[in-house]
Amino acid sequence: MGLDATARRRLFGGIVLAGAVAMLVCGQTILQERLRGAAFVAYWLVCFVMVGLAIIAAFRDLRVLQSRTRQEHRDLLDTTLKQIETEARTKQAKPKRDNGS
Repeated sequence: MGLDATARRRLFGGIVLAGAVAMLVCGQTILQERLRGAAFVAYWLVCFVMVGLAIIAAFRDLRVLQSRTRQEHRDLLDTTLKQIETEARTKQAKPKRDNGS
């Protein structure tokens, strides 16, 4: 069961974001009195890095999604123009019927 790149990117972003939220909750409740000095700075630095990784993953996903949407729009436009061209040629190739008037 292999995941495609989009699923992996979204899974990674969700995991690091959930980790950052868990660290935030624990840091403000359970660990509030225990974190002092360098441990305090290191703990919140790791939390900050996790949030940064989640943001980077979200921006990369957005960039890939925009690129994919742009390509789909181009493909749709090309397909539509080819269809219009084919229909125009078909109409020109049909002989005109005389109604006998």
